[in-house]
Amino acid sequence: MSIILTQTDTTVGFLSQNAKELFEIKSRKETKPFLKVYSSFKEFLNNSNRVPSAKKKLIRRSKKTTFIVKNRAFRISVSTLNSQILRDIKWHYSTSANESTKSFNREFCELKADIIIENSEGLTERASSTLLKLNDTKIRRLR
Repeated sequence: MSIILTQTDTTVGFLSQNAKELFEIKSRKETKPFLKVYSSFKEFLNNSNRVPSAKKKLIRRSKKTTFIVKNRAFRISVSTLNSQILRDIKWHYSTSANESTKSFNREFCELKADIIIENSEGLTERASSTLLKLNDTKIRRLR
């Protein structure tokens, strides 16, 4: 599986379906899992995922929001870039494009990525997504 460097809906990110490669690039402990991004809510449900019924509408309508349900982090995000590669991927692991605890460094990212997808605006660091922890009764904002 390839490592893709691209502008996500929030910030610059590495995308891949191979979490092991992302752990190596980020020099990250394997006990800290990656966020899983789905191309649609339907695709999320097709991958045997479940969420509390009362929270489905919130998840479907959310923008730039990461959810944690039963200690699994996920997002629903449709790519705004005109890229066939991104349109064909139904889900991928996602992480910010940087070394752990460091800020975005374009040279580092270009060395680690197999594919770079960029539009005329380039790659820019932006604010990260909102982070919400959900259960049957509560919604807790973590970020």
